[in-house]
Amino acid sequence: MKKLKKELPRNLTYHSAGHIKDVYKSAKRLAKLEGIKGEDLLLLLTAVLFHDSGFLWQQYEHEKVSCEIVREYLPAYGYNEEQIERICGMILATKIPQSPKNHLEEIICDADLDYLGRDDFFRIGNGLYEELCMYGILNNEEDWNKLQAKFLEKHKYFTKSGKKLRKEKKLENIATVKSKLKKEPVN
Repeated sequence: MKKLKKELPRNLTYHSAGHIKDVYKSAKRLAKLEGIKGEDLLLLLTAVLFHDSGFLWQQYEHEKVSCEIVREYLPAYGYNEEQIERICGMILATKIPQSPKNHLEEIICDADLDYLGRDDFFRIGNGLYEELCMYGILNNEEDWNKLQAKFLEKHKYFTKSGKKLRKEKKLENIATVKSKLKKEPVN
């Protein structure tokens, strides 16, 4: 976390150390609800801490770079090759569109996008909007709202706990985004 706080580019208004802390907290909660303990919990939380570390070097394909970082750093902390590959599987599962292949991968995916079904959705989303504008991916709020509506409608939580905790509020957030689209002038 110290390295991420110090070295992540300051213009990352979403993929920041704050995002990683948020995902860590969400992953811990989901892991408890899903009955994850011991080594599996350690590997999950390690994956969370490293899942966006690739942003230290690049935005595109940052998940692959995060795995390179994991492979470089974690052996010094006693992680074996099998554990590192499981961690990398979790990290790679977070790439959009998410593609989890097992329970731990489902948990990290749900934790990574936990905010979609929370009250702070718009505050956190504004950070992502600013970041996407900075990268030149978006140019205006109307495009952002269209992207959000499409993304929210396609997104699904994978775990029983994620669905139970976040589905209802996510539906409210979709409705709010769609109502903004109806109010925006068409160019």
